[in-house]
Amino acid sequence: MINTNTIFNVQTEEEFEDLALQIFKFQFENNRVYRSFCDLLYKHPSDVKTIVDIPFLPIQFFKTHPVLSSKEPEQTVFTSSGTTGSISSKHLVTDLKIYEQSFSKGFQQFYGTIEDYVILALLPSYLERKGSSLIYMVDALIKQSNQPESGFYLNNISVLKDTLIKLDSEGKKVLLIGVSFALMDLVETYQFNLKHTIIMETGGMKGRRKELIRDELHTQLKQGFGVETIHSEYGMTELLSQAYSKGNGIFNAPNWMRVLTRDTEDALTINPKGKAGGINVIDLANINSCSFIATQDLGRVYENDTFEVIGRFDNSDIRGCNLMVL
Repeated sequence: MINTNTIFNVQTEEEFEDLALQIFKFQFENNRVYRSFCDLLYKHPSDVKTIVDIPFLPIQFFKTHPVLSSKEPEQTVFTSSGTTGSISSKHLVTDLKIYEQSFSKGFQQFYGTIEDYVILALLPSYLERKGSSLIYMVDALIKQSNQPESGFYLNNISVLKDTLIKLDSEGKKVLLIGVSFALMDLVETYQFNLKHTIIMETGGMKGRRKELIRDELHTQLKQGFGVETIHSEYGMTELLSQAYSKGNGIFNAPNWMRVLTRDTEDALTINPKGKAGGINVIDLANINSCSFIATQDLGRVYENDTFEVIGRFDNSDIRGCNLMVL
């Protein structure tokens, strides 16, 4: 069994690739759904020599199958929000400590000590349902911050406005993390001129407002909050790690996570860096489910391994993959 501490201590590209290949072999042997998928592709561990040889499981499998590599009982089930009438993804989590390690160490890698921040959360659409991995993470970060002002805000945006202005004027480091539509609602009601506050959007209008392209959204948020950049978080129900952008929509992944893109016409072909395609994620923290996920996002990976998200596939099925009949 792979020691999970090894995952979060990865430093070099060689260590990452070696561990990814070990985890692929482990999941091939222990994850029934992933093994069936690999068998249909005639991909066996003996055929997989590098990361680009590893099959990436289409993310829709989390809607239709229990994707598990562990025989332990699940401690919780994270579910996606989805739209009305759609099937939600279910991520069966057998060890919440791994998730807690991942988001705590990931935050520290990009932002430093959590206790230095007051964490304010504006996530109404997530708070209104059960099973959100984002709410679990933010709730834990709020507790770890150990700041009395940290907390969630649902519909009490006038209180949030007063809190933001007060904390910022006192020179405290504040992180306001919010879903896009709620941040837009806030700046359409109040204007700010914040000097010590990070605004982080988690994406999505969730059907509440017209979708905006990123540049337009960030421009309006920068004007409304009086800040120079808008930060972003890239995560999803099916992953246990997050990437972060400190501006311009360019994301960095933590050491135990990698993003590649695949050809939109041939899902099994990995693109060279710089070429746009479907986003594939390697998340080593997903050791007990599946670490190799083909998402429905479109993006581009740069030479320094930063990446941007440029859209989503139009149709519900990922093109080039007709193996959803498992």
